[in-house]
Amino acid sequence: MNRFEAGSFDVIVVGAGHAGSEAALAAARMGRSTMLITIDLDMVAFMPCNPSIGGPAKGVVVREIDALGGEMGRNIDKTYIQMRMLNTGKGPAVQALRAQADKNDYAQEMKKTLEKQENLLLRQGIVEDLIVEEGEIRGVVSHTGAVYRAKAVVLTAGTSSRGQIIIGELKYSSGPNNSQPSIKLSERLLDLGFDLARFKTGTPPRILASSIDYSKTEEQPGDAAPNHFSYETKDEDYLKDQLSCWLTYTGLETHQIIRDNLHRAPMFTGIVEGVGARYCPSIEDKVVRFSDKPRHQLFLEPEGRNTEEVYVQGLSSSLPEEVQLDVLHSIDGLENAKMMRTGYAIEYDVVKPHQLRPSLETKVVKNLFTAGQMNGTSGYEEAAGQGLMAGINAALAVQGKEPLVLKRSDAYIGVMIDDLVTKGTLEPYRLLTSRAEYRLLLRHDNADFRLSEIGHEIGLLPEQRYQAFINKQIAVEAEIARLKTTRLKPTEELQSYLESRNSASMRDGFLFVDLLKRPELDYAGLYPFAPLEEELTSDIISQVEIHVKYEGYIKKAVDKVEKLKKMEEKRIPENIDYDAINGIANEAKEKLKKIHPETIAQASRISGVNPADISVLMVYVQNGRIAKVGAEA
Repeated sequence: MNRFEAGSFDVIVVGAGHAGSEAALAAARMGRSTMLITIDLDMVAFMPCNPSIGGPAKGVVVREIDALGGEMGRNIDKTYIQMRMLNTGKGPAVQALRAQADKNDYAQEMKKTLEKQENLLLRQGIVEDLIVEEGEIRGVVSHTGAVYRAKAVVLTAGTSSRGQIIIGELKYSSGPNNSQPSIKLSERLLDLGFDLARFKTGTPPRILASSIDYSKTEEQPGDAAPNHFSYETKDEDYLKDQLSCWLTYTGLETHQIIRDNLHRAPMFTGIVEGVGARYCPSIEDKVVRFSDKPRHQLFLEPEGRNTEEVYVQGLSSSLPEEVQLDVLHSIDGLENAKMMRTGYAIEYDVVKPHQLRPSLETKVVKNLFTAGQMNGTSGYEEAAGQGLMAGINAALAVQGKEPLVLKRSDAYIGVMIDDLVTKGTLEPYRLLTSRAEYRLLLRHDNADFRLSEIGHEIGLLPEQRYQAFINKQIAVEAEIARLKTTRLKPTEELQSYLESRNSASMRDGFLFVDLLKRPELDYAGLYPFAPLEEELTSDIISQVEIHVKYEGYIKKAVDKVEKLKKMEEKRIPENIDYDAINGIANEAKEKLKKIHPETIAQASRISGVNPADISVLMVYVQNGRIAKVGAEA
């Protein structure tokens, strides 16, 4: 193959899924000349799995992406067909927004955004080689021999990385949705010394909407009250004409059909070699693992306004096609369902994430970054969050600046990346609220308060957005201050309201803030007794109410973060020789050498590294006794 010079850029992003799209936009918006090269321009930001964005923890990530200046929140706000706030009966730490997307509109809108972005070239091609000189990335080579030079490269190949689709006894080389796979890029990574793993994910069948008997299912409508992922989106633009999803269940007949065909199920016959997702198992896996369950939930999710395809959420399968059809016909409401696409499993390569720095730069090759499912995660939101950070850090690397690393107390994005690079993952990683020890600080409602300043400082959040945030911050602080000085008198009307809410009556005047702290009372109910000349917006009210009601818990969490700051700031030099340090257990030494943590705090989170090991390590680092290879400690 003849090679020829085809262009030079500051940053090249390989793969235009959810990670690649965010990475390319971030680098370009930070003023770096950027090329986004992908196998198929018709699959930009494509949704090969469920047509939705958000959910527990994931929805907060989308808000964080938006607060930093990323695109996913704005894009779903333009293209959703249903919006719902989840866990409204629980506290704010676990509430999360979820949107059903118009699958085709979502992809087309993101492609349009990429095409119009200044400093960004969108290019179709298959990257087959990486140009590495003296341990540093210098560019990429496409399948046509085109050489594209770059100062930094971000790889986001996703499930295309030596992808193989599996349906029953059938197994063939393919990317998601029968697109072309990326074969030679994985081979090149192996040549460079990367350690790769093999993971598996899957999709359910899609069925024809008009063949569903909806009378046997339960309707799941969207919310009437406005909600958005992006802080830019206005309440008046909230979609009134939303499409419903529908709930149904598997049954005993369904489970028997699956059990009768386990000898043909690839994940049980040995055809599937990759490790599947624990939190998104196939239906055959659920039937075997949860054999005591008489039924499993299934959500029928429309894939858009201009298509009859319906996604059967919860029925992911790699069973033979005819078995999948029998399974469908055993489900209430789907007795006459017509299958439009067959469910399948897909295996793909993963860069084991212990080979990454917290900036998502690889330790093997300088200025080479990886992001998305390539790093072992599952989900569009996790991919987009990583892509944004990889794009930001690629742009910063080109400028010779220090990388941006979000702490676990800053964002769910920080939790996810720290989990990956510090703990690694043996299966497709899914972000959960339980993974975040500071989840009361990492809420859906306050992502802008946590991250807008950072987004503005790095040049990603536009000035207009930043000023809007500052104005909101001032309004929240002013209202909290007002509530702390406003005394409500025990009028007959107020006493009546308190009685209606089963709240203790007042003998004397109470500060507004003290009444609001009562769990049975809310801001909306108390506001008429001390109104403002100009009413506040719903998001400002939400911030005020949460701050007042959870002030004590939030303060405890903030105090805990402050105590850990010293460990976060105490860096471990790269030239440290753990073998030469006496007092650290052998298992801990092995883990420390594998991960190469950058700070004492990161080292303390490594599985197998105990507090006693950290104490010894801290003494060596604090005293400057950094043991070099071959030296005495």
